[in-house]
Formats: sequence, C-alpha cells, structure tokens
Amino acid sequence: MRRKLMVFIALFVTASAWHLSAQTISLATLLDEMVDRDRIARLPEPAYTCRQASSYDRRAVSPQDIATWYANNDCSWFIRVEERDGRHEHVMMDEAGPGAIVRFWSTWSRYSGGTLRIYLDGANTPTIEGPLADIIDGGVLVGEPLSKGDSPLTEYEERGHNLYLPIPYANHCKVTYETRTTLEDSATSGEALFYQINFRTYPVDTSVETFSMDQLDTWRSKIASVQETLAAAGSGTEDLRAMSLDGTLAPGEAKQVEITAPAAIRDLVMKLQADDLSQALRSTVLEITFDGERTVWCPVGDFFGVGYIPAAYRSWYTAMDEDGTLSAQWIMPFQRSCIVKLHNLGRNAVTLSDSSLGVGAWDWDDRSMHFHTTWRLLPDVQTQTNQGAEYGAFDVNFVTVEGRGIYVGDTLTLFNGYPRWWGEGDEKVFVDGESFPSHFGTGSEDYYGYAWGNPNPFASPFHAQPYGFGADLIGMVVNSRYRLLDGIPFTRSLRFDMELFDKSKATLDYAPTTFWYARPGSTANVQPDAAAARLPVKQSPPMPIVEGAIEGEGLVVQTVTGGRARAQRGGRWNWSRYQQMWWSDAGVGDELTLLVDVPAAGRYAVEANLTRSFDYAIVSITFGDGTFGPIDLYAPKQIAEVAILGRCSLEAGPQPLRIRIVGSHESARPRHMFGLDYLKLTPLE
Repeated sequence: MRRKLMVFIALFVTASAWHLSAQTISLATLLDEMVDRDRIARLPEPAYTCRQASSYDRRAVSPQDIATWYANNDCSWFIRVEERDGRHEHVMMDEAGPGAIVRFWSTWSRYSGGTLRIYLDGANTPTIEGPLADIIDGGVLVGEPLSKGDSPLTEYEERGHNLYLPIPYANHCKVTYETRTTLEDSATSGEALFYQINFRTYPVDTSVETFSMDQLDTWRSKIASVQETLAAAGSGTEDLRAMSLDGTLAPGEAKQVEITAPAAIRDLVMKLQADDLSQALRSTVLEITFDGERTVWCPVGDFFGVGYIPAAYRSWYTAMDEDGTLSAQWIMPFQRSCIVKLHNLGRNAVTLSDSSLGVGAWDWDDRSMHFHTTWRLLPDVQTQTNQGAEYGAFDVNFVTVEGRGIYVGDTLTLFNGYPRWWGEGDEKVFVDGESFPSHFGTGSEDYYGYAWGNPNPFASPFHAQPYGFGADLIGMVVNSRYRLLDGIPFTRSLRFDMELFDKSKATLDYAPTTFWYARPGSTANVQPDAAAARLPVKQSPPMPIVEGAIEGEGLVVQTVTGGRARAQRGGRWNWSRYQQMWWSDAGVGDELTLLVDVPAAGRYAVEANLTRSFDYAIVSITFGDGTFGPIDLYAPKQIAEVAILGRCSLEAGPQPLRIRIVGSHESARPRHMFGLDYLKLTPLE
C-alpha cells in the first residue's frame, strides 16, 4: 500500500509539473504571475531569459575599449530604419519569440507626438499603434500603476514614463517609432528619444497566446484586480505565525530568533527608536542565515529602501509608514532552519518596538531558492578618476553572483557631495558569462523609473525615490527598482555593474543593496562590512535663506507669451532656498507677468537677485510705476547677483511684475532666458 501511495504521489507531482510547464503563457497568466509572491522564490517554469533593448550609445562596443565604453549620448539610437508604406520607422526592438515585453520605459525632449507601433508574430499590421506618450503613460492600454509617469510632482514632459502591462507573443515582436521631425543617432538635432524595453524569451516549444487589443476587454476584471493588488501591496491574508523582535540593543549588542522546519518568512516589520535615528538606520544591521548559509547582511534602512532618512513610501516589496514602521514582504523560504539576527553596530542604544517576523508554510522542492541581500559602501568615492574614459567614468560592481537563480532588484543610497546631478551612468548586466551585457541602460535615473535627474519623491510597486533632495544639491538620494515580471534569471552567474559618471569632479558616498534568489550553494563577491556600517552618516548643510526675500519660484505666473516659466533648483548659483523662477526659450518681444504680493501701498526701493549666464537675455522690468533696464543678463559662466533695480510706487495686494525680452548679448546663445531668485522691497519714508 505504501509503495502504491508513493507511486501515486510521484505521478501526481510529475503530472503537476507537466501541467505547469505545458501551460499556455498569456496576458492572463502573466498578470497572475505578477502578483503571485511565491513564484519569484522558485526557479522559473517554464524557463526564460530576460534581456533589454535600449537607446544606449552604440559607440560602446567593448569593456576593453575604454575610450568608448562610457559613451553617453544615450538617445535616438535604433537597430535600423525601415521603409514601410512610404514612412520611415525606426526599429527599437526586433526579437524572435516566444516571449513577452514586460517593461517599457521612455522619456524624451522636443517630443513630436511620434507614433509607436508594436508588430507581433510577423504581421504587417501593428497590434498596438498610436502616439508613444499615450500608449506608455496616457491610459490607452491601462491605467495606474501598470502605466505611470514618475514623479507625479514633476512636469509631464520631464517624467520617466513606465508601462508594465505584459505583452506576450508567440514567435516574434518588432517595436518601431516614427516621428514627424528629424531623429538622428544620439539626437544631435531634432527629437531626443530615450527608451528601455525589457522582454522575456521562452524556449521555442513554449506555448504563448499572442496579445491582442480585445484581450483588454476580455480580462478587464482581472486587470482591475491586479491593479488594486499592486497598489495596495501588503503581505496578503494568509495565516502567519508572528515572532517578536522587540527589545533594546545596547551598542555592540545583537539578538536573534531561530526558526526550524520547512517554512518561509513572509512578512518582516520593524520600528526603530534611537537618539540619532539616521545613524541607527545605517548602523543597525539585519543578518539572516538560511539552512546554514548566511544570505542576508544589510543595514536596516537600506534593506527597507529608505537609506538613513525616514521617508514614507510604499512599493510591492518594501515600505515605510508615516509613523516610521518599516515593512518588507519578500518571501524567504528555507528547508531546515533560519536564524534572524540584529546587530547594533552604532554607539547609541536602539529600541525595536512593534517589530516582528511573520512566518508561514512553504513546500520546499528542487526549484526552491534562498533569498539573498548584499550591501556595500564606497565611502568618499571620487568621480572622474578613470584616466582615458569619458569624464573619467568607471563601473561600480553592485554584485557578482555565482550559482543559479534570479536577480529581483536593488536599492541605491548615496550622499551627493557636489551640487550637480550625479547619475549619468548606465546599468550593465552580464548574465552567464556574457562578453557584452544583455542589459545596457541609458542613465541611472532611467533604470530607476524616472528621468532628467529629478529630485521629486515618488513611489510605485516597481520603483521608488522616497527621498531625492541630493539629486542636484549636496544631500542624500535613495532609489529602488523592484523586478516582478522583469526579474533576470541566471543559470551560472550574474554580474551587475553601474557606471559612475559625473561631468563634475565630485565626492560621493555610494551604497548599493542588491536582492536576488538562488539555489543553495550560490555565492557572491560582496561580503559583510561592519566598519562601513559604523561610519557616521552625512547630512545636508543648512539651506541658504535670505531673510525678507520674496522668493521668485513662489510667485504666481499670470501670463507668459512665449517659452516656459517654472521653478528651477540648483545649488551652485547662490540662490536662496536653492531655487529661482526660470523663464526659458522665449523670443524678443515676449513678456512674462508674475504676481507679487505687496504688503502695503507705498513707495519702495526694489532689488532683485538675478541669474546671469551665457544663454540669458537682455530684459526690461516694469513694476508699479517704475520701468528698469535694459538689463543685460549675459555672463560667460552662470552666477547670481543682486541688482538694485530702483524705486517705484506700489499698490497693496497682488501686483504685476512684467519682464520683457528686448534682445541678447552678441556672445549669448539665443535661448533668451531669465531667472529671478528673489525680490526685496524696502519701504521708503
């Protein structure tokens, strides 16, 4: 009887495995997989590879050619241009299947409203066709969070635009772009288009149901359910055994929790209290050992995606609530035992309250994998140190893994020591010994889902920037990328590098954290670094504030007849609060009218902190009964200087400040720009 039972079980398991591998891949199954947390902790079945098509600078051909490997004109590069029905279509991706597009990111400048076309299975008619912006981030296919621009606080044209709706195909996929303007390699003129397309490729005998537009109606309720699940995140409704982590850790002290039997950590919650919470987030370290192998060693703040600045946000895997509670829903299975240990490597006591492990069931099998996290810090790393490379760029190795598994994300915490954008560098991912990376990016912020080095915070299930103050100022930035369908499987090895590319010589604290699953016995080149976790964390210097100033960036734009007027940040030009009102790309004769709230009627002396640079205009300014100028704002290098405009009479309440472009210096680049940092109104007796 026992033998018959074992045979039955073996046949059942074999049949179940056959059913899983024989299942047809479709929009519906990929949506289900996206929100099935357990799937990521087992080797993929059916197997697949994940690669990336992008607009990376094609001059980069080999790591051995240092003069071109860091080429950085990463826009408007395509595979080729095709003639079709009298139009020119730029080919972005051309791949044999079976497969699926699982992520589409793009941003642009001088956007023409060009047409994106996705041709599936060799058809001459595109399955998806329309304006690029509308398809990726305009709700044509699906709404948020599967289609979302980040950050929503950023002007639309300066966002990164993301589409995570899976688009499966049975045997072929071609993606093209057509524009009404010029579109040249590296966008030396015309439209500049940046793009990244992540796609899976399955074994040739895999059954895939090709995407069609009518499937959006067929699976409307499933799409809505997946959207709701992604947006809510959370740990699910399964019954979990809670194990407390509460207590106080003195300096140098550690505590641990041990768990036995096949199981999985499914929920990890922590709330830290300390006299110096920022330092505690860096110097309190989480260590986890599964089945006798230490696979996690990481400062708590980096593990939970906030670095060392508390900032509320929520992603699919990690979150921080407004009250400071940290949570993670990585599924962490083990076969025999698990030891979770917390170390206080700092100089002050740390108290954990409302902190716990949520442990649930797990059926360990030969596809189950251990969860891994590595962390490393490059303190005071200097940019522009690689002689012979463009801007002295070099590649930082996030991690190199030996074994079999899947790469599922990373968090980058950095302190920017120079008030300028730090992240021009591209990700380069080498899978199973590739000589050229199958993932070659277009910029660090592009990899993390946003664009143009923007400091505004954002969060989605797939990527987050809970804190971005140091994007172009002295300060900290935290970026995370979480991979659901776009996880990168590897059978032997994976090497993840990120360029450190800065046009200015700067000093950074640069700390990447990586997340990946692997079969037992896998190894990584990044080892615990207690000395780095003990280092004092750096903080931003006090913000420059001019007392009594009326900030230009806070003024209401009443009218503008040409160009764009908006707030601009920067730390190198003596701007109060690091911002100015910036008017760009206007023409001679154009006017900008701002409203200034005058406290009381009277006569005032007026001074202004105005920006001068090589592309700034000659302007005249009218305020009350006074007209000032012409004022030539040209300078060979950008500076901000106080200008005494003069005297005028003003009424109380919102009063118009009119700036008119009257010309430009003979040496100026003709962008006719104007920048107002602040006004100061001094009442006259």
